[in-house]
Amino acid sequence: MTKCPYTPPHEWNLDFPHTMLRAKAIKFKKGEVGQAEQFLASTDKHGMLAGIPVVVQAVNAVNKTDMARSAMDKVLGVDPKAWMPELATKKFRSAAAPSAQTPPVQGERTPGKVAIFSTCYVNYNEPGIGHDLLKILAHNGIPYEIVEKERCCGMPKLELGDLDAVAESKAANIPVLARYAKEGWAILTPVPSCTLMFKQEIPLMFPEDADVQAVKAAMWDPFEYLAARQRDGLLKTDFKQGLGAVSYQVPCHSRVQNIGKKTEEVLKLVPDTQVKAFERCSGHAGTYGVKKAHHQTAMKIGKPLFKAMAQPIKEQTPNYISSDCPLGGHHIAQGFEVNGLGTPE
Repeated sequence: MTKCPYTPPHEWNLDFPHTMLRAKAIKFKKGEVGQAEQFLASTDKHGMLAGIPVVVQAVNAVNKTDMARSAMDKVLGVDPKAWMPELATKKFRSAAAPSAQTPPVQGERTPGKVAIFSTCYVNYNEPGIGHDLLKILAHNGIPYEIVEKERCCGMPKLELGDLDAVAESKAANIPVLARYAKEGWAILTPVPSCTLMFKQEIPLMFPEDADVQAVKAAMWDPFEYLAARQRDGLLKTDFKQGLGAVSYQVPCHSRVQNIGKKTEEVLKLVPDTQVKAFERCSGHAGTYGVKKAHHQTAMKIGKPLFKAMAQPIKEQTPNYISSDCPLGGHHIAQGFEVNGLGTPE
């Protein structure tokens, strides 16, 4: 048998059923992953300009031009037709509203206080997602705290097979998050890829690390937490307005967590709301869907989902399309437009 050309440090575990990850790690170690791919996966570098209003406005405007998209195609391999996120004029971490100093109410299933790991995407690109989550927590009298400091969870680097970078992210994040876990906080991340990273991928790589396992036990998907809070009888459900018909996609990284359809469960608590869930990949898959080599394939993969989500729900045209994954959601919205299925909210 040929010896594997990549031997991880002794504290890592690559004996779990991750054959593809091992193959990616070997490919990366052999220098077969280009600089452009590595840059696309360096989310903290992308966000360095976020929060500087004049600069962000200029960068966002330039990035919409044909010249800039052509340059991204040549230099980074980004398809000119692919949807790309804008930078935020204010980072979520710097603009997050402080929590009311209310005493935490412990539930049978849920801790009464929440620590937010904001994620690169919410912090640098769509802070509104984070602000909405804070409003929900505040409305329900749940005290929260934005974690003291954070780096990228490491998922983009994991997908490249850059396990050294994943280890660096783990070394930066886990000591911070472990403190919250040991103090009895529920840790929420508003992007399912990041939740999965701390719930599954890092624990599989570092199974003997007690702090990693503590963070895993304390980590929640936001709707998983809200659904458990409802079962504890501690979630406010005095909703004032129905949502109508909602087509909801369960992202791949949510399904892998084996938590069930918690988002659908919570949405169905809203009166005058019909929800139809779709357990099918959107085709986006991180940076895969934006690359010139794969964008059209990603749109083809997602096409059956786009068409299914556009269908009436109990004879009512969907009022909203929804996904827990923000990137997947934008990819679906683009799929609606490309295929003439309407312009969904």
